[in-house]
Amino acid sequence: MRTSIQIPVLAGWMAGLLWWEHKRSLRRVVDSKLKRDARNLAVAGLAAAAMQFLEFPVALTIVMRAQQQRTGLLQIAPAPEWARSVLAILLLDYTLYVWHRLTHRVGFLWRFHQVHHVDREMDASTALRFHFGEITLSIAFRAAQVWLIGPTLASYAAWQTFLFLCILFHHANIRLPLVWERRLAKLVITPRLHGIHHSVVPEEVNSNWSSGLTVWDWLHGTLRTRVPQSSIVIGVEGLRDDSSQRLRSVLSLPFRAAASVLPMPSSSSREPVSVLQE
Repeated sequence: MRTSIQIPVLAGWMAGLLWWEHKRSLRRVVDSKLKRDARNLAVAGLAAAAMQFLEFPVALTIVMRAQQQRTGLLQIAPAPEWARSVLAILLLDYTLYVWHRLTHRVGFLWRFHQVHHVDREMDASTALRFHFGEITLSIAFRAAQVWLIGPTLASYAAWQTFLFLCILFHHANIRLPLVWERRLAKLVITPRLHGIHHSVVPEEVNSNWSSGLTVWDWLHGTLRTRVPQSSIVIGVEGLRDDSSQRLRSVLSLPFRAAASVLPMPSSSSREPVSVLQE
């Protein structure tokens, strides 16, 4: 479901972020970036195949059928077209927040989503590093998501573009002026906010679940900002050694016992939200 506009926009955005990472990084780079990027892109290649040949055809079929049969909330909503398009993007973004929480709360889903978190550094290539099994498992949720909401093909494509721009941005290892990021974080998830979500600390990884708009974390009380960036250790506890970073280990992780341990926070761990810290 790629349009002629989406591909150059996303490619240009990715190139710009890579340049920014090189010029002004937020976190210190320790591992070989060449090896990490090659490994992440290998994982991403399998995920892209699953999206291209499984997820996109299913989503496209349901979107087209929803339009033809007038099924879905927005297909029958008495609202102008522009309002339904805005609502479609908001509802798709919110239901993705729900899915992301499920991947952290359901042990079987975490086995696959954990592949994304095992990366012990985080940059734009991490945004693409999802296990093909997770993409395959998400198809049923995506089908239900699209069928219930009933977006048009144009609004679904617009949401996809918005989503990819957002995930590339907030995974990128880029340093924005803190005052700019604090303002931007009121609207969308930023690199400092998402860095907290990739922490090894259970209380931190179980926060900042939004993929696009920050409002969903704010509404559900899962927004966390009071974490100094210098204190964040990225990765998964017990899986930060060199052997766990190898491509074979990453791809086989969902099928090993280590993948079953959910990072559950303690019941009294929540801190009040404050402004982002350096």
